[in-house]
Amino acid sequence: QVQLVESGGGLVQAGTSLRLSCAASGSTFKSSSMAWFRQAPGKERELLAAIAWNGFTLYYSDSVKDRFTISRDNARLTVYLQMDSLKPEDTAVYYCAADATASVRYTTTETYQYWGQGTQVTVSS
Repeated sequence: QVQLVESGGGLVQAGTSLRLSCAASGSTFKSSSMAWFRQAPGKERELLAAIAWNGFTLYYSDSVKDRFTISRDNARLTVYLQMDSLKPEDTAVYYCAADATASVRYTTTETYQYWGQGTQVTVSS
């Protein structure tokens, strides 16, 4: 079992940065693949980035590649999303998710068993 709590969202101006954190509790975090998703109003949930249990980056979406960076600190049971050069179209609720099975299907939303409650990111122009 993994419990996830996101933090770090807020209202920022375009071109600035934010770092989201996802604090985990539970015995399986260290062996879980982790991911960040976002969902904007009226849109489907979008996978942004995924990272393996050992810190190997599995995936970035084209929409955030070269602007966002996923990382994890297993000692702190935390996964991060560093977001640079933010754009108004990055406005969404951001979620972290955990896959305790470390599936190769890390790009599939249904792969992830555990989800946080989400944190709002709003980017003004």
